[in-house]
Amino acid sequence: MRFAAYEYQHQRQAAVVDEDGHLHPVRGGSTLTDLITVGALAEAGATALGAPAGPHVSQVRLLAPLRPASVRDFVTFEEHVEGVRRSIDGASGVPDDWYTAPTFYFTNPHAVFGPHDDIPVPPGSSVLDFELEVAAVIGKEGRDLTPEQARDHIVGYTVFNDWSARDLQSAEMRIGLGPCKGKDTATTLGPYLVTADELEPYRDTDGFLRLALTAEVNGQVVGKDLLSNMSWTFEEMTAYASRGTRVMPGDVLGSGTCGNGGCLAELWGVRGEQTPPPLKPGDTVSLTVEGIGTLTNTIVPGAAPVPLPTGRRRSRERP
Repeated sequence: MRFAAYEYQHQRQAAVVDEDGHLHPVRGGSTLTDLITVGALAEAGATALGAPAGPHVSQVRLLAPLRPASVRDFVTFEEHVEGVRRSIDGASGVPDDWYTAPTFYFTNPHAVFGPHDDIPVPPGSSVLDFELEVAAVIGKEGRDLTPEQARDHIVGYTVFNDWSARDLQSAEMRIGLGPCKGKDTATTLGPYLVTADELEPYRDTDGFLRLALTAEVNGQVVGKDLLSNMSWTFEEMTAYASRGTRVMPGDVLGSGTCGNGGCLAELWGVRGEQTPPPLKPGDTVSLTVEGIGTLTNTIVPGAAPVPLPTGRRRSRERP
C-alpha cells in the first residue's frame, strides 16, 4: 500500500492512495506515525481502501508522511563519498575505515518538510545543496537484530532529501565534530510512505532494491543512479543501527546520497568547480525514486543568523 498525509480544507488527515491517485482517509483521525507506533498501519489501510474515496492527490497539500521519532542518515554510496571528500576536504579516494561498517549520524527530526514545501536557505549559508536518498521507516521495536530479523522491522520506504549547507558543514567538520548546523534546517520526506511489500518486486538477488533515482534542478537532469549501488542493504543498516540499542517505530534511516550527481558537491569534486552552482532562492529541485514518487521543492530566502560572540579564550584558572 501507499500512504500519504495531507491537508485539505484546513484539516490534516492520513490516507491510503489508490492506483488512480485518490485518497481514502484513515478513520479516527490517526496519523501515520500513530498507526506505525501501535502496529496498525496495514489494518487501517485495508479498512480505508474499503471505504469511499476522498479528494485526489492533486487537490490537496501533501505533508511529510510521518513525524520521525529519530532520523539516522547513513552514507552507503562509495561514489558519493569519493566525490564529496574531494569537494569539501580536498582528499581523494574512500577511507579504508568506511568499509568496516555503515556509518551514520543523527539529524534533526524537528526540521522535516513536506514533498512540495518551500525550503529556506539555512541562516548564514551561501552554498546550499540537495542530497537524493531513500529512507527506510522502522515499524516495530528491535535490539541487536540480525539483517534477517531486521527485514520484518522495516514497515516501508519514502524519498529523503538531506538538504546541506556545504559551507557550514565544511567548517564544522574541520573541528572533528559534525555535521550539525550544516544539516539542521531542513529534511524533506515524501511524497508517500510505500509499504515494504510494494517494493519487493524490485529486490535483486543480492538483497538490494534496484530502484532508478533521478535528480533535477530547474528542470535539468543533473544526476541518475540506482539504489542497488548501495554498499549495504537497508536490513544491514537496520541491524547496525540496533546494535547495543533499540530501533523504534517511526525511526527513519536514510540511505545516504546516491552517486553520479546525487548532490551538487559530488559534481563539484569531480569537475573541480562549482558547476552547477549552489542553490539559491527561486531554484527548484525535483528528486524522483522509482516505485515511490517525486519530491519537488523550491528554495526561498531564510532568516539571517542571530549574532553570537566568538568563543572566549579563558585563563584556565583552577580552584
